[in-house]
Amino acid sequence: MSKLAPILIFVFKRPFHISNLLNSLAQCEEAKFSELIIYSDGPKNPSDSIENEAIQRVRNICTTESRFKSVTLVKAEKNLGLANSIINGVTNVIEEYGSVIVLEDDLIVSPFFLKYMNDALVEFKDDERVGQIGACNFFANGKKYPEAFFIPIPDCLGWATWKENWKMFISDPEVIFKQLKNDKRLSDRFNGYGSYDFSGLLKSKTLNKVDSWAILWHSTCVLNNWLALYPNPSMTNHIESAEATHANVNIMPPLASSPIDLKNIKVEEVKSVINAMKLGYSGEGDYFGKPKDKNIWSRLKRFLKN
Repeated sequence: MSKLAPILIFVFKRPFHISNLLNSLAQCEEAKFSELIIYSDGPKNPSDSIENEAIQRVRNICTTESRFKSVTLVKAEKNLGLANSIINGVTNVIEEYGSVIVLEDDLIVSPFFLKYMNDALVEFKDDERVGQIGACNFFANGKKYPEAFFIPIPDCLGWATWKENWKMFISDPEVIFKQLKNDKRLSDRFNGYGSYDFSGLLKSKTLNKVDSWAILWHSTCVLNNWLALYPNPSMTNHIESAEATHANVNIMPPLASSPIDLKNIKVEEVKSVINAMKLGYSGEGDYFGKPKDKNIWSRLKRFLKN
């Protein structure tokens, strides 16, 4: 077995969630050969005994985990916040390893998640058109779509990338706005071909109204004209939590129950997938690319602000 990418997990104060994620990851055959690195954020209120106890419970779960090749726990003494934690953590790990698989603690994964991620990191490593490997396909599942496909929107619900791509990370929203201002086609692509107001989210980031790393990575991918790979069916689910800081909506498409062959996947946008993507991001489609009511998916807008 070739060298596997490290798995990087970000945790805070949800012991139940990290236990579920680790249990699902451990079902992957590659888990015992994979290095696991966990970044644990510090307390928002050092005098809050309940919060401190929850953080310590999470850290205890991580330090006693033994189903992986190795487990490293990086503990922040102070609260860095989600965006700073992820940006700093990914930068540190990817600088050392060259690639990374990234998860947050409110996810569960398919038993074939690690195989898919590592296969994709190898298959598309030298393809300059590919910016990221995504995992959560919530809009184009089923036999009418390819078993893997590309769209211009990166994923934040289980993803992977390479050192060379992450070096291009754009941290200044003003730089992004300048590039979008006079390019209508680029702006249209940036907003998922009119399906979601990512420009509004970027503006909120500029005004410090949201603590979002994802909109900056989204911007980096779009401005570099990169595509993101997604599996069919999905490789991750997002599990609702009343304790969530940024989002509390279930995103639970069908999980892959067998491996995905990536050898003959063309690096291009497929019209049927893009149509399903637009339905999904607009809140008008279900997990299978069919129109549906907006009752649940209207909440996706709040989720994307993480």
